[in-house]
Amino acid sequence: MQEEPRYLPAGEAALVVEFGAAIDPKIHNRVLALDAAIRVAHLDGVCETVPTYRSLMIHFDPRKFTHEALIDALASLRYGEAPPARRKRRWQIPACYDPAHAEDLAEAAALLGISQERIVCLHLNATYRVYMYGFAPGYVFLGGLAPELTLPRRAQPRPAAPAGALLIAGGQALIAGCAMPTGWYMTGRTPAKIFDPARSPLFLMNIGDEVCFERIGSLAFDALQSKAELGEVPATAILDEA
Repeated sequence: MQEEPRYLPAGEAALVVEFGAAIDPKIHNRVLALDAAIRVAHLDGVCETVPTYRSLMIHFDPRKFTHEALIDALASLRYGEAPPARRKRRWQIPACYDPAHAEDLAEAAALLGISQERIVCLHLNATYRVYMYGFAPGYVFLGGLAPELTLPRRAQPRPAAPAGALLIAGGQALIAGCAMPTGWYMTGRTPAKIFDPARSPLFLMNIGDEVCFERIGSLAFDALQSKAELGEVPATAILDEA
């Protein structure tokens, strides 16, 4: 973790504030702390903030801020090593690991040199942190994957993984928000819609929430997916004190 943030211009209307170079809760806490401080400050000209694993992108109106002026404004904000205390949610997400919904499970097991059931158990027994949305609409990036499940991304993308695919690669875990080709490995799938343009809120989980997976079979998956298509949310959330 860097002692001081790095300020990196990203075009004429955005600035990236970088706090480190790793997937680490302490670094992410600093990202969220700055994000919260900006919201409280109501900086006129700041349009949107986008938190990631290790940085915060700030979109601004270049008619109201230069990069230098925004950096000065951010430097004057008071924020610490952690975001203000808030009530976060721990989500229990249904997950199916049957072959029809875990197309790459056997391949991942062969590459890792462990059994398919071992992958499932490791994936199920972790508590994940929601670090960011990104790459494509509704793709939620999770921290907390067991180190034993670390494997590199594919050299060539596989055909489109469906929405709800539970993906692993590069020491990270991911829930796909929409169907698209990917270099990650699909080891399961959830019927829950993480991203739904017809729903408010569009995104099911907040950055900083926690996620656990609950195993279901194919019949339960089909039933829950039908309910999700009708607007129901086949996931439960428990409020915890941060």
